[in-house]
Amino acid sequence: MTKPPHAPRRPPRPANAIPADKLPRRQFEEETGGPSWLWGVHASLAALANPARRIERIVATRNAAQRLPEGIEAQILDPGAIDGMLPPGAVHQGLAVRAFPLEPAELEAVCKDADTRSVLILDGVTDPQNVGAAFRSAAAFGARAVVLQDRKSPPLTGVLAKASTGAIELVPHVRVVNLSRAIESLREWGYVTVALEGETQHTLAEALTDPRPVALVLGAEGKGLRPSVAESCEKRARIPIAPAMESLNVSAAAAIALYEAARAR
Repeated sequence: MTKPPHAPRRPPRPANAIPADKLPRRQFEEETGGPSWLWGVHASLAALANPARRIERIVATRNAAQRLPEGIEAQILDPGAIDGMLPPGAVHQGLAVRAFPLEPAELEAVCKDADTRSVLILDGVTDPQNVGAAFRSAAAFGARAVVLQDRKSPPLTGVLAKASTGAIELVPHVRVVNLSRAIESLREWGYVTVALEGETQHTLAEALTDPRPVALVLGAEGKGLRPSVAESCEKRARIPIAPAMESLNVSAAAAIALYEAARAR
């Protein structure tokens, strides 16, 4: 039986791809959009308070269960039993939630009608700790959204959620295929787009004298921004630091940039 002429074609499967049924359980769940564990008091309580979250299971020690909101019940377990459910080294503080992933927002839906809030864009930042810390700063300084590159950014689960201390539940995240096009769209909608780089002569304070809302674009440590992404930005700026240090950690740079942008507006 032949397929209809307009039937969509499935992309060829890489020769070295692992069959879905052979993947480790956690990897399979993340790649197929299934539920995964969030742990730690702040991350867990924030997920439970987020109406956009679909919760499958809650486990807690007897002491940690006392911190749950009224009406929410958990399966009471010993700390060691919770340890066995989570990745090695996960610091759960007696509370963990198994939840389905948050759906990303559309860039136009959350950013088109520009106001005074900043947008944070991360290019090639793959360390979950750094991305989680950047979300935490985005929430602290009232950012409008965090924009990530689709398929090249870590999922908003586990270690990342713990590092964000619940901020992933508060700040919309956007995943785009092409960051340069996203930056161009933000420019069209009235944002001044600023690439953070160490080599330029202009400081961030100088770039932020522009009264328009700002989109801050940061790259990974070491690699920095890709040339095509940096060239899409209207301005390039640096955070002045002492000569003894070559650069800042990307999450520290994001915190400083978001604070300065909020203060300037």
